[in-house]
Amino acid sequence: MSIPVVSKRIWSLCHVLRDDGIVFHKFLSELTYLLFLKIAEETGRENLLPNGCHWSDLTADVDGGMLGRYRKMLTTLGEDAPDHVVREIFRFPTTVFNHEENLRKVVDGINAIDWHEAKIDGLGAVYESLLQRSVAEARSGAGQYFTPRPLVDAMVSVLKPGLGETIQDPAAGTAGFLISAQEYIASKHTKAAREKNPPRYQSIEIEGDTYRLCLMNMFLHDMEGQFIHGDALTEDAAALTAPDVIIANPPFGSSAGGARARRSDLPFPTSNKQLLFLQHIYLALKPGGRAAVVLPDNVLFEDGVGRRVRKHLMDTCNVHTLLRLPGGIFYAADVKTSVLFFSRPREGEPATRQMWVYDLRTNMQRFRKGRNLTNEVFADFVRLYGDDPLGRSQRDDAIDPRFRVFSREDISERNDNLDLRWLPEGHREELDEREPEEILAALVQTLRSALGDVEAIAADLDRVPNAE
Repeated sequence: MSIPVVSKRIWSLCHVLRDDGIVFHKFLSELTYLLFLKIAEETGRENLLPNGCHWSDLTADVDGGMLGRYRKMLTTLGEDAPDHVVREIFRFPTTVFNHEENLRKVVDGINAIDWHEAKIDGLGAVYESLLQRSVAEARSGAGQYFTPRPLVDAMVSVLKPGLGETIQDPAAGTAGFLISAQEYIASKHTKAAREKNPPRYQSIEIEGDTYRLCLMNMFLHDMEGQFIHGDALTEDAAALTAPDVIIANPPFGSSAGGARARRSDLPFPTSNKQLLFLQHIYLALKPGGRAAVVLPDNVLFEDGVGRRVRKHLMDTCNVHTLLRLPGGIFYAADVKTSVLFFSRPREGEPATRQMWVYDLRTNMQRFRKGRNLTNEVFADFVRLYGDDPLGRSQRDDAIDPRFRVFSREDISERNDNLDLRWLPEGHREELDEREPEEILAALVQTLRSALGDVEAIAADLDRVPNAE
């Protein structure tokens, strides 16, 4: 039974959840609870669970209802499981099942799956396929910033994470970047080499249900490291060590209204989340470390704090490559995005001297429903990037008109504006060629963004002391 077939079988159980009044964003959390218990049984890892909290305890035909037993098991798992990761996965659990017959139907559906075949394909791959399916079906809400796997893999493949390195995602989501890094390392090194000198992973995720999915994903991929339920823009980040690699797609939008204090070690205070995350990333890297970060294009040209952040980044790091992404990659956010690649120099090494830009947007098709992103879209960029993960490979802008180099002086003359374009635009796709739900999602996102900006301005005004 293939991975897509297994994930489809599991996902079909969501119809039962929906019939029990469970809203969409709760589907995967509820399935995660049940799948964890079943997978622990199938993989012989029930030693991680307290007594009385095994899959067989849930399915036992004893007096008393299954739903009542299930609720008690969730509480016990969150409080008494001997393994820290298990306690975190079941942290503050609440089942949203209202009727025992629906719980029993889902349990029977999970039991009916051929788990022997699923284990051969890889349980982590099955779970990740479920995550991707959930995003594909959440067209106008959840998953609006989900990073497509071809883009994730392209970013990882050029950064080349390796044995013994610390790899961080400060806005981890469901851990897609870290899973890709794990798979890349596994493809380059033997199991014995990985066990002798394993990579170490760091993740921070602010949203509770997403953090649960992140932990489950990494658990099924046998990944070890430091996993934090928190906010990288607060003191939560103090627990992290300096990483060798950071790869991330931070949340878009403004930060306003939160009660928690922002970090004081970021030199340029702002309500712009992307600028704050960018500062965290380039300041957190250890010397010789490297990073790739997805950013909305406004970060490339915004004046004021935006320009000061860019200048500081280029003066302290080697910002060597920019990838301008095609439209439509982030489904519910009608924003233009790019990926910035940079490294932190060791002592005596230079900061930014030049930056290469690969324009994958101009005269490029827009990706949307029915026109999926593939690995081939990024193949030329990966090839031209070169073998050096620090961006120091010999490059030639005569090979491909989409690839061009700009000196640091060129950028300075543009007021440190990194929104660099040179290709003449041909036919531009019109708005009404998009799917109706995509247009609606874009409008909703635009309104949310505008509201966030207004809230951020109001918060900034509140911090200004009254004139005497």
